[in-house]
Amino acid sequence: MATRLTLRIQEKRPRLTPTEQKIAAVLLENQTLIETHSATEIASLSGVSKATAARFFRNLGYTDFDEAKTQAREERNRTEPYAYSPGPETVTPGRALADHLQLELANLTRTFEEMRSDTLSEAARLIAQAPRLWCLGIGAEEGLARVARAAFARLRPDVHLIGGPGGWAEDSAMTGPRDVLLLLATDPGRRAVRALAGHARTARTAVVTITDAQHLAGARRWSTLAIGTHAATYARVPSHTAALSVIRLLAVALLARLGDAALQRDALVDQIGEELGLED
Repeated sequence: MATRLTLRIQEKRPRLTPTEQKIAAVLLENQTLIETHSATEIASLSGVSKATAARFFRNLGYTDFDEAKTQAREERNRTEPYAYSPGPETVTPGRALADHLQLELANLTRTFEEMRSDTLSEAARLIAQAPRLWCLGIGAEEGLARVARAAFARLRPDVHLIGGPGGWAEDSAMTGPRDVLLLLATDPGRRAVRALAGHARTARTAVVTITDAQHLAGARRWSTLAIGTHAATYARVPSHTAALSVIRLLAVALLARLGDAALQRDALVDQIGEELGLED
């Protein structure tokens, strides 16, 4: 749990009401509840109302419960750094396979446990209503942008890939109001990311960012909507499994929203592929 939250509770505890003291006791006893449970669930475990729980977190200095949860997860991520193998000479094929599987399962589990239920539906709504969708990957995520472009182009028209450094300016100049920029950036603190996000705001283009969970709070400051994924790795080879899974699930959500129009387009793409001999 976030040490900062623990310290806030201890500091404010003498001034908390009796019902708020109940929540404080529960959170101090089980320090992971803030990450794994909703405000309603924590209120129920404490035997108090949801309104009391909301007031409790405000009295601690947070805007709301979600801010406290975000802080807890960010602090956990900072104290659980990416794992690395001790060295190639100690990695046997069997051990590498087991470590890889364990790591990927953990990344997927943490990503979807922490994702709000309405996040994907809201992202799908933005993409469905956008005149044009632009996909952009920064650095190692360039390949993810290509995967996203291929997936969404099967379901809706006007899906474009913003090119490499030489083409960013030209492509960005074509974005416009109500378009959506799907930005894939493990590290959104890079100068290029900030510059592209700034241009998108000027062009009135919505920004949907898929980033590493440890950078989620920062990405939210300049994104219309930000989605966090866990990309912990070992042997210095980045893991994009969770990000790829989010892209696919977002495509599924878009398919559900567009319905028959998306199914007809998907069938048409297959038909054109056969006519061009691409299915051989």
